[in-house]
Amino acid sequence: MINLQRIEGFYWVAKTEGYARAARAFPYPITQPGVHQQVRRLEDELGVKLFERVGKDRVVLTARGRVLFDAVSPFFEQLPAIEARVRGGVVGGTLKMHAAGHLLRHLVPEWLRRLQDARPDITVALTEVQTADLVQLRAGQTDLLIDWLPEVPGDIEARQIGKTEAWIVAPTHGPFAQKSAPTLSRLADVPFIAYHSDRTLKGLQLEALRQHDVTPREGFAADSSDTILGFVAAGLGFSLVPWLTEAGPKMSGVVARKLERPVTSFPIFAAWRKSSGLHPLVEAALSVAPKS
Repeated sequence: MINLQRIEGFYWVAKTEGYARAARAFPYPITQPGVHQQVRRLEDELGVKLFERVGKDRVVLTARGRVLFDAVSPFFEQLPAIEARVRGGVVGGTLKMHAAGHLLRHLVPEWLRRLQDARPDITVALTEVQTADLVQLRAGQTDLLIDWLPEVPGDIEARQIGKTEAWIVAPTHGPFAQKSAPTLSRLADVPFIAYHSDRTLKGLQLEALRQHDVTPREGFAADSSDTILGFVAAGLGFSLVPWLTEAGPKMSGVVARKLERPVTSFPIFAAWRKSSGLHPLVEAALSVAPKS
């Protein structure tokens, strides 16, 4: 492995085209012979000439030296800015975010626009997930999890950034068509489209049906609200879905009505791992997060 101290000497000689000038440009005290020794040892280590002399006190890169300089110079040129950012607590990079598809479409885009305006040095890697997976959050596979959480464990921090409300959705055509705002009592004989993977959401659906004394026919199951709406629009049955916007679900072939009871408002959280200090990228995202 190449010695980094020798690379530093090489960089400054290439930058200044001379050993004496390199010694003066170094960010810490070093003699001209010390710089020369660093470069000579690097050439011995690589087995190639990195410089050729073109004057009494001037050297230029060889072709192989140019290859090495092009590879290492970005690091040294960015180092002062990196040091300033680290010391000042301003850390850019990639923020990993997991969120349900509905939230990615209706909550996250405006949030990301504000983050990009405030911190263009931060990129966001988005992953659509079917369920709120705290295991992946704990394992560091994501920095922020955006979803409804039935409870917030002790090792997780969370901030409410929105809420969803439950809506009855039914088809407007086909054998189960509803011509007006649907009620659960009118849908008792219509197949019910339930959540498949998310047991928590499916449990909430079934509890709402129980409180209304409705035991519908079993129909299809799906993993996302958007897929469920597609099934409803196709006339395959009705469902209960959480929705973020006040206007409720809007899709051709679907009629919707807000469910009034039981409790139908569910908080949406931004959740992150609890630690001794808040991750700088998470902190930056939270500073422009939606208000609940």
